[in-house]
Amino acid sequence: MALLVLGLVVFLGAYSAKMLAPAWRAQWIARLGPLPWRGVYAAVSLAGLVLIVVGFARAGPQAPLYTPPAALRHLNALFTLAAFVLIAAAYVPGNHLKAAIGHPMLAGAKLWAFGHLLATGTPRDVLLFGAFLLWAVADFAVSRRRDRAEGVVYPPGRLSGDAISALAGVVFWVVFAVFLHQRLIGVSPFG
Repeated sequence: MALLVLGLVVFLGAYSAKMLAPAWRAQWIARLGPLPWRGVYAAVSLAGLVLIVVGFARAGPQAPLYTPPAALRHLNALFTLAAFVLIAAAYVPGNHLKAAIGHPMLAGAKLWAFGHLLATGTPRDVLLFGAFLLWAVADFAVSRRRDRAEGVVYPPGRLSGDAISALAGVVFWVVFAVFLHQRLIGVSPFG
């Protein structure tokens, strides 16, 4: 579990720089330049993700802390579908989700983590999804507060942006759930 914890600290730490240390982050961007900063940021994020995956796998089978009812697996599938749509909305310009929420990626991460906490119950699951949920809740709150303080207004949504977000989210969800989840995570979401 130590490797999983280290991976979470590295990955979520990298994604928390803007939230926890904006001045430090701005100094490094100014010192390195935007493109090299993105390269370092991507490398650190990737290293954290690899540590999370390897640490999760090495934690192995564990006795559950709680045993959720089977129905929560189906509810988790719906939460995850909604999370994929929200994540897609973060990248599709001019959609109502981004206009209303401001940070649909973080909202999607919250929904994904919460759904997985409902559907799983081993210590490694609780650590992984609990850490992501806490991070996403905190980052969402800080980001919304920063938007209000800076007077950020997101462009209004259009139906075309909504349709593209929904279609992209559903397609990526189906591809991930049906073809990749078992291969990459080792768990069949529908099995």
